[in-house]
Amino acid sequence: MGNRTTVSTFLLWGFSSFPELQSLLFVVILFSHMTILTANVSIMMAVKLSHNLHTPMYFFLCGLSFSETCTTMVILPRMLVDLLSDSKTISLPECATQMFSFFGFSNNNCFTMVVMSYDRYTAIHNPLHYAVRMTQKVCFQLTMASWMVGFLVSLCVVITVFNLSFYDSNLIQRFFCDISPVVSLACDYTLYHEMAIFVLSAFVLVGSFILIVISYVFIGSTILKMPSAKGRYKAFSTCSSHLTVVCIHYGFACFVYLRSKDSDSFLEDMPMAVAYTVLTPLLNPIVYSLRNKDIQVALRKVVDNAIRFISQTVNKRNLNI
Repeated sequence: MGNRTTVSTFLLWGFSSFPELQSLLFVVILFSHMTILTANVSIMMAVKLSHNLHTPMYFFLCGLSFSETCTTMVILPRMLVDLLSDSKTISLPECATQMFSFFGFSNNNCFTMVVMSYDRYTAIHNPLHYAVRMTQKVCFQLTMASWMVGFLVSLCVVITVFNLSFYDSNLIQRFFCDISPVVSLACDYTLYHEMAIFVLSAFVLVGSFILIVISYVFIGSTILKMPSAKGRYKAFSTCSSHLTVVCIHYGFACFVYLRSKDSDSFLEDMPMAVAYTVLTPLLNPIVYSLRNKDIQVALRKVVDNAIRFISQTVNKRNLNI
């Protein structure tokens, strides 16, 4: 052990295997990052400025958009810097902070989707008592519970990972401090640690997905009992956007985090990791924008107000000149 060097910094190898694509990747990821920010902020602004969207459903959607934005802010700016930099090192505390933040926000996304499915179940199963059950206080409590549980699980994962010993090897075969590539560098990583991380990951992904499925089983049962086809269509249409986002999110997340891995599979998983960190936050606001007429109307108002504000500002400057 005396001849071994304790690791204090990691090297985010990421896309270094494709040096000829660095510039193209920078442009694509920068465009994706700006689009994610614009789309999610637009949805938050639309919900904030449209009084008819001040309902629990859109309150939770606003929370999901905010959490998705934070998730990408943890990863993408650092990724963009590394694409243009020769030095791709990250210190051990920075790596732990990035892992904690990313998985905290990602876990919160999962639990927020559970809350959104429960909200849809309450609205469809018992619409007369919906306003009584889903009060502003209840919505706030459910949101806080999602954040607290999400970051508590993330803290447990980070403590488990960074209590391991890292010697000599410091090459992370990913563009951020992901769990599997980091623990593969530890010299004392055992089956106990693997099972602890797997159970925590499964608690978030599988546990939240089961709760969503249960909600939709009851939703489906309620919809099928509705007498009119128009009523069934209207009820299902309020869930379609959420259901699409759930399928996208859990499809990518389960593929990346619930499969058994070895060091040779990290590069193979790179496209799916990119899809989970870039494509999922990009698709979520697009899905809600395309499939929800209320959001479409609110977004048009936001765009119209922005254009009007810019026009008035330009006109005032021209008059002053």
